[in-house]
Amino acid sequence: MNSGTEVLGTGAQLRERTARSKPDSTEVAVIGAGPYGLSAGVHLKAKGIKVRVFGEPMEFWAKKMPEGMLLRSPRVASTISNPGHKLNLEDYESAEKIQPKAPLPLDTFVEYGQWLSQKLGSELDTRTVARVDREPQGFRLTLSDGETVRAEKVVVAVGIGPFRKKPSVFKDLPSQYASHCYEGRDVQKFRGKKVVVVGAGQSALESAALIHEAGAEVELLVRNSDVKWIGGAPWLHKLGPISLMLYSSHDVGPAGISRMVAYPNLMRFVPLPLRDKIRKRAVRSAGSASSRARYRPLGRAGRETEMTADSARLADRCLSSTWRARLRRRGCRWCQGGFGVFRWCPE
Repeated sequence: MNSGTEVLGTGAQLRERTARSKPDSTEVAVIGAGPYGLSAGVHLKAKGIKVRVFGEPMEFWAKKMPEGMLLRSPRVASTISNPGHKLNLEDYESAEKIQPKAPLPLDTFVEYGQWLSQKLGSELDTRTVARVDREPQGFRLTLSDGETVRAEKVVVAVGIGPFRKKPSVFKDLPSQYASHCYEGRDVQKFRGKKVVVVGAGQSALESAALIHEAGAEVELLVRNSDVKWIGGAPWLHKLGPISLMLYSSHDVGPAGISRMVAYPNLMRFVPLPLRDKIRKRAVRSAGSASSRARYRPLGRAGRETEMTADSARLADRCLSSTWRARLRRRGCRWCQGGFGVFRWCPE
């Protein structure tokens, strides 16, 4: 009798261990809980599809973006897509009694995304996916704690963080001397230092302004002949019905292209080589129109600033804002040549 009881007890333990080791399953696994991952999750859940979203909600935006940043996108383009448009940015601001602002502060956007993530409930899993393996019936996901989840389909929404790139000339420098703007929020650490910012897009322009406002001496290095600004031809936005044909409300890209990229279901039928060219033109390095008033370029008293093989810039810190970049040594002046050197400060 005692031996039988022991066998039954052993069998129960085996069944419990087997149940524990059996991977959980879902129809769709979404890797990443940023704006795109959260959007995919709420849309799939609304369709009645069993979904799991993995990751800490808005983690990249909350921990990697410069503190005090303002979003480049207009408010209409800052809402995270959701079914029924019941979880829009305005709905969050109304629910939390937040005064709407334009441009949108980073902290508000982060809190909005975290608020939206609560609507996922148990479909949100804050653990990190460490590995994805293909299986005959789908995929096996290994999580950071070693547990596994099986999924029929996987949506990868990991964001742009993994694609940051420092110019090769800085690759051997320690992080206290050269870093990327996606590597930390604290801009106050630059106070009293000389900082060189490399890049001509919104991240570079915003970082240069924030670091300057923190009390640092900042220089901005760009490869282009000048700095591009979104909405550089304001008269094109004042042509009534013609402007509506040229620009979408999201205001991404120049005239014509702005309207094209607003229809992704149509764009996916465009041949990939042409689509790639359109994409590059739509999101080229540029500063937001709303941010332009914050900056004033100060030249070198009208002199030409040469960047030759023997040139040097003395700085305490270099901040790169590029995904992919290379420096070119070429003489130039403001609005002329190929490598501009500017000092920036608020108006």
